[in-house]
Amino acid sequence: MKLEHSHAPDAIAERLAAGPRVNYLRDWVYGGIDGAITTFAVVAGVVGAELSASIVLILGAANLLADGFSMAAANYTGTKAEQEDYHRIKQVEKNHVDVDPEGEREEIRQIFAAKGLEGGKLDAVVDAVTSDPDLWIDMMMSEEHGLGGIHRSPAHAAIATFVAFFIFGGVPLLPFVFGMEASAWIATFLTAGVFFVIGALKSRWSTRSWLYSAVETLVIGMIAAGLAWLIGWSLQGLA
Repeated sequence: MKLEHSHAPDAIAERLAAGPRVNYLRDWVYGGIDGAITTFAVVAGVVGAELSASIVLILGAANLLADGFSMAAANYTGTKAEQEDYHRIKQVEKNHVDVDPEGEREEIRQIFAAKGLEGGKLDAVVDAVTSDPDLWIDMMMSEEHGLGGIHRSPAHAAIATFVAFFIFGGVPLLPFVFGMEASAWIATFLTAGVFFVIGALKSRWSTRSWLYSAVETLVIGMIAAGLAWLIGWSLQGLA
């Protein structure tokens, strides 16, 4: 079986020195799927109301910019809030270690006892962890609160969301840009293709096959798109 990376001492040292890589996959997937669905909802609503192609393009472009920016801003704020909460909890743990070190030491003991350590091994691990305040606090953050030390950049998360939203969200508008016949149906097939491609791409970071991931994302996306069509069709009577 081929390994993903080398385990030579130099390679390990270089990899550990570089630190863990931050992944923005969820931002790309979230932005791409939401962009395709919301733009398709605009297309469905306008076509269902039997309005002109120019209205589709105007409202679609407005959705790409306004909703895309809104999602990016929300993701930026949410990611930043996660970071601020992490630092708040870390400060709480630091205060606990300073004020009640024996109580925090007992927490470390119980954490590793729950993992199966006992006797001298348990005592040695507790002593080693609590001898380094930074290691001690980091251990409490991960074991007690389930929070790792990897921090996603709010700006990078926002940019990934907006770019994915704009690229994939623009696909349902292409038939109307080029004035194609049966633009609504072509937009439907293109939107389905977007979901399929997003699912296939995200399988790169999954143990599932690309086909399973693609079909799963396609089904989820088309259910949401189908609801958009239903709303658009219902608007026809209001036009």
